[in-house]
Amino acid sequence: MHTSTKKWIFTKISSAILIPLKFWLILNISSILQNDASLIIEFMASQPSKLIFSLFLVVFFLFFSLTISEIFEDYINNEKIKNVANKFLYLFAIIILILTLFSIYNL
Repeated sequence: MHTSTKKWIFTKISSAILIPLKFWLILNISSILQNDASLIIEFMASQPSKLIFSLFLVVFFLFFSLTISEIFEDYINNEKIKNVANKFLYLFAIIILILTLFSIYNL
């Protein structure tokens, strides 16, 4: 299977997974936003919320990386610059994901 076909499939799968996770996040955050900050921290500190939110972040950063990578493929003609941009993009996504997950699990 060609690399671009794999990217397309992963993009479609990750976007399908993001839909219910987004609804979960919107419903839960909107229900606790009217309350004080301690309830939000308590919600994010519970184990099911941490797990589901972590899954949301992993899938989100996968989707983000794949879609931005496709923009690089379409609009950057120089192969060296395209490869460097993709490597920095993946590195950025991994670092931000790890830092975010680390901060969530230290609540």
